[in-house]
Amino acid sequence: MRVGKRSRELLAPKYVRRYVTEILDPAPLEPLLAEFPSTGVAALFCVECAAAACHRSLIAQRLAERYKFEVTNLTPPGTASTASA
Repeated sequence: MRVGKRSRELLAPKYVRRYVTEILDPAPLEPLLAEFPSTGVAALFCVECAAAACHRSLIAQRLAERYKFEVTNLTPPGTASTASA
């Protein structure tokens, strides 16, 4: 049985592996990061309620791990609590 994009809670492990190796690893993030202001807040938006169900969570994780960004996942009231990565 397939799970619809908006009803899933996690990304499939195979999807995560392929997204990281085929898209995220080759992406040159440094030029993008050079355009960011030195202070402030940025946001990655998605239709998913759960951050763990969105490919943007993989980008946020990469920014946190490699570039020391602080990541806060915002969730609508009545869903999983807001968590930080």
